[in-house]
Amino acid sequence: MLFFLVDDDEAVRMMLTEIIEDENLGEVVGEAEDGSLVDGQMLTMRNVDILLIDLLMPTRDGIETIRQLKATFKGKIVMISQVESKELIAQAYSLGSEYYIIKPVNRIEVVTIIQKVIEKIRLEKSIQDIHKSLNSVLQLDHLPTGQQQMSTVKQRREAGQFLLTELGIAGDSGSNDLLDILDYLYEYEQKHTFKNGFPALKEIFVDVAVTRLGASAADPQINKTVKASEQRVRRAIYQSLNHLASLGLSDLSNWKFENYASQFFDFTYVWKKMAELKSSTATSHSDIRINMKKFIQVLYSEAKRIQAEG
Repeated sequence: MLFFLVDDDEAVRMMLTEIIEDENLGEVVGEAEDGSLVDGQMLTMRNVDILLIDLLMPTRDGIETIRQLKATFKGKIVMISQVESKELIAQAYSLGSEYYIIKPVNRIEVVTIIQKVIEKIRLEKSIQDIHKSLNSVLQLDHLPTGQQQMSTVKQRREAGQFLLTELGIAGDSGSNDLLDILDYLYEYEQKHTFKNGFPALKEIFVDVAVTRLGASAADPQINKTVKASEQRVRRAIYQSLNHLASLGLSDLSNWKFENYASQFFDFTYVWKKMAELKSSTATSHSDIRINMKKFIQVLYSEAKRIQAEG
């Protein structure tokens, strides 16, 4: 693995380099004393796999640097700082930081975290290789049109089911509603390409209900179906938040927590849910709000990505 270090403290950079090389974790191919001296093109040209970056620096801090790199740097990011502010950590995670190392630097902690990042990189590469192999074996382009469509629908449902499993709600009563919504959004995008934006939640639920009941269904029946579906989906999404917050409470470096919590939810509410779980606060008094539309949008985009890769 190739590393790049960004920290305004030369002693910290030297210590990290020594740990990485002594533990045979990889090679440090560059370093900088401030985020303003780093850009995505430079990291890409050096084939950097893991960027270790300080949170607080004099000219451009770690948060702003990650924001600047987000579009171009595809490697993994580990934040380093003596600041333990939950808000700053949450912001770092939401921008794509993989892990967080607290100063003063501890050799065991650094080694453990870097090994987890390396394991994640290798796992993602293995999954990509499997997808490529499956594509080559299946050769879906040579199937008749009808079979291709059936296979596409199956792949889409399987991608959605995989995500629901990852989010801890595969067996929830709202999971079938969410899978039907994914099917609807796919068809919607084929016809409208989201040229007028993502459809309104009400429109989604009504159209899915009509598809289930048939075009001749009466309005009262449609409204009843819509209301029941909305309630199931809302409960499922809340359960997913609860599941991810539980994972984060047990281990902030949990892969699922890191990968999904900031994507599917406002991280402020993730922290609130974690605080509730920690203090056993009754959920009936919770002020946590579920952004159902954001959850569905992310679920759809992630399902499409997985389907494309597979």
